[in-house]
Amino acid sequence: MLLTNLPLLHSGVIDHVQARSAQDMVARRLSELGFVPGEPVRVVALGPVGHDPMAVEIGFTRFALRRAEAERIVLRQAGATPAPSTPPLEVAA
Repeated sequence: MLLTNLPLLHSGVIDHVQARSAQDMVARRLSELGFVPGEPVRVVALGPVGHDPMAVEIGFTRFALRRAEAERIVLRQAGATPAPSTPPLEVAA
């Protein structure tokens, strides 16, 4: 489910941020701001026209996102494991 489909005052858990290219600066910036796999997110307000922009909360921080930005944030389904964003780290024994 996309963040844009999350109803007002409901929460979800981020699965991943969709990048449209290898150099996608919007996806990169969203990740830098804290939109990372496993992070809970909550919709706290919706704009009056087409629900744009929307205000979301991660921890104690609120962000205003345009719909085009929020459509890149994919939420995980209940009980699902997060999509791998990087290969797992190997730990030397």
